[in-house]
Amino acid sequence: MPSPVQDITTLLQRPAIQGLPAPLRRALAGAVDAAPPPGDMPDTIGVLADTLDTLVTLGADGDVVLAALLHGVPALAEPVGSQVPGLADLLEGQVAAAQVWALHAEQARGVNTEGLRRLLLAIVRDLRVVTILLARQLARMRAAGALPESERQALARLTRDIHAPLANRLGIWQLKWELEDLAFRYLQPQVYKQIATQLDEKRIGRERYIGEVIDALRAALAEHGIRADISGRPKHIYSIWRKMQRKQVGFDELYDLRAVRIAVDDVAACYAALGIVHALWVPIPSEFDDYIARPKANDYRSLHTAVVGPEGRTVEVQIRTHEMHAQAELGVAAHWKYKEGKGGGDAFDRKIAWMRRLLDGAAEGSGGEGSLAGELDAELVEDRIYALTPKGEVVDLPRSGTVLDFAYHVHTMVGHRTRGAKVNGRIVSLSHVLRSGDRVEILTSKEPEPRRDWLLQANGFLASGRSRDKVRAWFHKLDRARNLQAGRDLLEKELKRLGLHHADLTGAAKKFHADSVEELYIQVALGDVGPHQVGRALHEEQRAAAEPDTVSLPVLRPPRRVAKPGKSKFTVQGVGNLLVQLAKCCQPVPGEPIAGYLTRVRGVTVHRADCVAFARLAATSPQRVLPVEWGQAGGGYEVDVQVTALDRKWLLKDITTLIAQEEANVLDINSQSNRTSGRVHLRLRLKVADFGQLSTLLGKLDALPGVEDARRSG
Repeated sequence: MPSPVQDITTLLQRPAIQGLPAPLRRALAGAVDAAPPPGDMPDTIGVLADTLDTLVTLGADGDVVLAALLHGVPALAEPVGSQVPGLADLLEGQVAAAQVWALHAEQARGVNTEGLRRLLLAIVRDLRVVTILLARQLARMRAAGALPESERQALARLTRDIHAPLANRLGIWQLKWELEDLAFRYLQPQVYKQIATQLDEKRIGRERYIGEVIDALRAALAEHGIRADISGRPKHIYSIWRKMQRKQVGFDELYDLRAVRIAVDDVAACYAALGIVHALWVPIPSEFDDYIARPKANDYRSLHTAVVGPEGRTVEVQIRTHEMHAQAELGVAAHWKYKEGKGGGDAFDRKIAWMRRLLDGAAEGSGGEGSLAGELDAELVEDRIYALTPKGEVVDLPRSGTVLDFAYHVHTMVGHRTRGAKVNGRIVSLSHVLRSGDRVEILTSKEPEPRRDWLLQANGFLASGRSRDKVRAWFHKLDRARNLQAGRDLLEKELKRLGLHHADLTGAAKKFHADSVEELYIQVALGDVGPHQVGRALHEEQRAAAEPDTVSLPVLRPPRRVAKPGKSKFTVQGVGNLLVQLAKCCQPVPGEPIAGYLTRVRGVTVHRADCVAFARLAATSPQRVLPVEWGQAGGGYEVDVQVTALDRKWLLKDITTLIAQEEANVLDINSQSNRTSGRVHLRLRLKVADFGQLSTLLGKLDALPGVEDARRSG
């Protein structure tokens, strides 16, 4: 028996490898000589060689062929793979696919195979990996006869559930038919053998009849000047069995066992040939399909018809162009073989766009092979992630879906009872954003008790509207008094932390179409209106009310405004080249109503309109009050925030990490601990972009474990 090195050396002489650039071939040969590959390769040399040959048949490029070889011979990957840019994704995709194979083995038969197909395509970054996976699985199935029965059955089930449907969706019929037939052969050997025997018994008569039909068609097409290639179309055993099951008929009642295919030069010739076929023999109206005018979802194009041919027997006829035939056989690989127009870019782009709709395709149904129900635009594929339950079942979520979204997608009551979660064995927060392939375990309590702050989008607990609707529905069932009190508590807490707890809510209620302040509280409780939205509305209301008062002051009211663009944070009416600074007593934030006070030596000091210190100054020297407006924010604005929390390990780290994640800056931190109460009081000076960022940040600080209060100070 030849040694593994000799086997690999022989493999490198195959046309698939000889087509690679010379430097790569030399590197491969050198790697084999320097480091003989181990004997525990994932596949035999024969399977690997068959895989490479299939990829060449599909017209795969050199990177794809090389990636298949390096995955099959791991010892070559390190010295050779680094020489080819972009090869890493092709190699990683093949490794990632093994996760899906393992999940399939864990699951009960036929459970959620559609979810596994979606997961596979979600975790594969380079879609060319799918072609390698299909070619390798076909090679393994061809060699499966030598495997033990249990391994052969498992391989056949995997092929039936994952690989054959993917080949079908990608339109690679050349692989699809053989994958289906081989899987059928091992999963239902008796039925397979029975149909194969019946086909063989009638083969001679069928071939004679098809020959007569082809001769008649060739003569008729030549008479009308149409060049065509005509051949008998092979029927595959699995498709025969499927049709027998679907139509509830016996083998002898299937008319399309007799079928021919006509390939012509262009679309016009397709329709001309169709007319000639229908002129020769009587067509069966219910059996005509125009997939050229209306291509299938996977871009399959052809004319299908059935006629009553010679001797009164029904014959199925397919008519297509040579390019359509190549795409039907090779599917997504066809762009490597055929070019449309000058560059063929449009055809390839169209195929790739379809590939990116695969994740939202429905499972194949009885309504026709390759059908995809409920397709969405290509962009939507990127908006889904696929996470796993502890049992390996796939749950699909919107992009940015959290563990709490996951819980609600598993079951509404699971979501209501959620108190914690583990992702890949590690405890995470309920706002943890999932990635495709994450395995999630939800920790629940005995009684359902959803929290109202889950509804606040700024807190980041729920990314799915479907999940938020379930939480809202829970609170809608509560009595009015409880919702009223909960809404009042939520809103008062938010307004207090923003320094707006004395504001009149009547105007805000009207803005949100609430008949009264109480109705506004209920809207907040049910998540229809966020507390931060009310806070923003109050700021706008106060700002609008403050502007007329400021403008009406008796001093410095020229009609024009002067400011240095890009340098000042404010627009000061009627005054240019003045030093402008924020008042330290109240530290206004963009979006809040403000007013200016002209000092003797420090220029204009900008205060919040409701600042107590400003009111005292304005009363003493009203002539120094200046109207000011917010200008360009520049580098942000400073604000003091006060946090009260239970003193615990990592508290400060969690707070500063959250501030960094929200893209705010920490300028200063002071802390005071109370050993008696076990609490710590933190005073932070932050730099934020505007009022909206401050509101969001305060809400998230307040939601941190152990934090009892987070509010703006001053």
